[in-house]
Amino acid sequence: MRARLIASREIAPNTRHFDFESEEWNAAFVPGQFLSLTAEIEGEEITRAYSIASPPGGHTFALCANEVHDGRFSPWLFSLAPGDEIDFKGPYGAFILRRPVSDSLFVATGTGIAPFRSMIHSRLREHPDRQFTLIFGVRHEHGLLYHDEFLAAAHEFPNFAYHPTLTRPTDSWHGRQGRVQQHLFEFLGDRRDVDVYICGLREMVDDVRAKLKESGLDRKRIIYEKYD
Repeated sequence: MRARLIASREIAPNTRHFDFESEEWNAAFVPGQFLSLTAEIEGEEITRAYSIASPPGGHTFALCANEVHDGRFSPWLFSLAPGDEIDFKGPYGAFILRRPVSDSLFVATGTGIAPFRSMIHSRLREHPDRQFTLIFGVRHEHGLLYHDEFLAAAHEFPNFAYHPTLTRPTDSWHGRQGRVQQHLFEFLGDRRDVDVYICGLREMVDDVRAKLKESGLDRKRIIYEKYD
């Protein structure tokens, strides 16, 4: 399928939000899934996967990506201008809310927040009887992607709580500090009837999974996706 870039904007240093439109795209995806993008770069066809960062609806979808300066695909993606087109396939993936939906803890770092943005914007209204809690960890405050959106959602929806944490805070930061792993059981407590969804780099995902298993959480309640 083909999609046209509508707009893109910087949401953190070296991180952009991309909005695409495709008449071939009917938004028949489940929040948490990803798309496969393909481009011919220097004579070679390269494919990369990106989680959909928007809720289902219409012929549009959003992606969130970091620019890897020594990479090949992301600099090409970042060079696109409104009106430029991309080739894509999908949706793919099983990183979606389990049925029946339980109270859920979302754990994200960096651009691992993308699938959770899709879930949060689409599922809070659908499941007002379920509690959703997001722990989002980054290094610096300016790396808190979609921060204002999550603050607004936490204000609007009683069933959503948002807890950002920084590993390199400035003196002006008065929120949580440290890695997401340090705050897991602050929100999970003694409960073992909660589904935990984890998305980010391999080291974080593996560490969180290990801690949850050690705590006695059923492995079937641990749903994860790694970004490297």
